[in-house]
Amino acid sequence: MLKYIVKRLLVGIVTLFILATIVFFGVKAMPGNPFAKQDKFMSPEAYAALERKYGLDKPLTEQYVIYMNNVLHGDFGESISKKGQTVADIIALRAPVTAKLGVIAFFISIGVGLLFGIISALTKKRWVNSLITTLATIGVSVPSFLLAMLAMILFGVKLGWLPLVGLSSWKHYVLPSIALSLSSISMITRLSRSSLRDVMNEDYITLARSKGTKELWVVIKHGLKNALIPVITYSGPMFAGLVTGSLVIETLFSVPGIGAEFTQSITNRDYTLVMGLTIFFGALVIVMNLVSDIVAAIVDPRIKLGK
Repeated sequence: MLKYIVKRLLVGIVTLFILATIVFFGVKAMPGNPFAKQDKFMSPEAYAALERKYGLDKPLTEQYVIYMNNVLHGDFGESISKKGQTVADIIALRAPVTAKLGVIAFFISIGVGLLFGIISALTKKRWVNSLITTLATIGVSVPSFLLAMLAMILFGVKLGWLPLVGLSSWKHYVLPSIALSLSSISMITRLSRSSLRDVMNEDYITLARSKGTKELWVVIKHGLKNALIPVITYSGPMFAGLVTGSLVIETLFSVPGIGAEFTQSITNRDYTLVMGLTIFFGALVIVMNLVSDIVAAIVDPRIKLGK
């Protein structure tokens, strides 16, 4: 187990390095410059001073070497668009907001997705299965931001039941967390339904039933435990995606989280902030993938890590 974890972490570090390299040269290739909003009010001397301050006057390869060296020492630099704020401080300020919303969306996704998946797999009523299948298909096919906008119009504007902006009370979390979890609910529903259907046809399920075990206990102890493996595998990257936030959802609901910050950083061509957030997102995805693999191996001892 330890050897596998170390190996995966080393692969993750290499992956992060490649990701950072691609994004670094990608953002530098973006048209325009991070001082575009100030150009009309800035003298050539002031512009040159800003370029020196952020190292933009150096050759591109030298900028890359300097930046990567700073990252290795834990320095992600200072934000270009947010004067006096470091990238690390912005992440520390914004990430908890998005994380709280993401954790809520994660538990909604797991709870509702498993419930729908189990019902769909075990029900003998075709209309129930068809309804759940249709809802799951809509959740996967329709963009989350479109469903979020429809929910905002219905529950926020027409009915006035829920607020639409900010996160100042528990009611503010309802719409964004549900909108954030819709796609994940659909995926977990499909995964758990398919997996549970296969498991319930296995010989050991028939044996458990033949011993007189109650059907509910057969499903929980024998069926659901083995059917959860695909869900656990998917839950790692899903959790990372939810916790890092949806760029569009946070913007729609004016959530002061890291997703909205990432969108603004791209719009502002804030090179250092884009790089820092990308590395943060990438590291979280890598770690959560590793965690999901380890949890799957614990739940099902038949899974051999490292092979």
